[in-house]
Amino acid sequence: MAPDDRLYFRQLLSGRDFAAADPIAAQMRNFAYLIGDRETGDTVIVDPAYAAGDLLDILESDGMRLSGVLVTHHHPDHIGGSMMGFELKGLAELLERVSVPVHVNTFEAQWVSRVTGISMSDLTEHQHGDKVSVGDIDIELLHTPGHTPGSQCFLVDGRLVAGDTLFLDGCGRTDFPGGDVDEMFRSLQQLAKLSGDPMVFPGHGYSTESSASLSDVKNSNYVYKVSNLEQWRAMMGG
Repeated sequence: MAPDDRLYFRQLLSGRDFAAADPIAAQMRNFAYLIGDRETGDTVIVDPAYAAGDLLDILESDGMRLSGVLVTHHHPDHIGGSMMGFELKGLAELLERVSVPVHVNTFEAQWVSRVTGISMSDLTEHQHGDKVSVGDIDIELLHTPGHTPGSQCFLVDGRLVAGDTLFLDGCGRTDFPGGDVDEMFRSLQQLAKLSGDPMVFPGHGYSTESSASLSDVKNSNYVYKVSNLEQWRAMMGG
């Protein structure tokens, strides 16, 4: 198989493709991702929340099997936990069904454990630039703090799974606990310099399109209209 043929990649929208009966999932419009190797069947889920069992059912119906979880950041709409008085299911429920490694940035590990209630021993901590292999598919982990201290994006075969760091229009908020305006600026600039013009796949369906090339995002997204940190602080209120 050619690399493109081996890659299994699905973008799934909460409230539509999974957790279809959940009004919070429909309102939040989270994207979860399935990334795998079609030849070996190994697959990881990015950000299982709301109805993680639905995501597992989808990949299994495609003839794949779960071998791990990738976490972009600790917010409950991405991994489950308490949010605005609601208890959201997610990562903890998934691990009750199947025991697999959960890959997090080292700066996010304690946050993930605290929000979900899962043990630190269930988490595999990573640094910027580490790679997670899914079969023979390598996924590069990029540390992109700003939205949270340990936010990370995933680069695989010309695709950038950007979590809440970079949307097609805008970026993640920096006024939640652990957010940092200056770090967000540096992370966005880091992503802007990625080679190969990857397709950006965001953490939420806030735009008409569900993905776009990085070059198009840089041309249209207001976060790339500022040229220095001082302008960024003024725009973001930092």
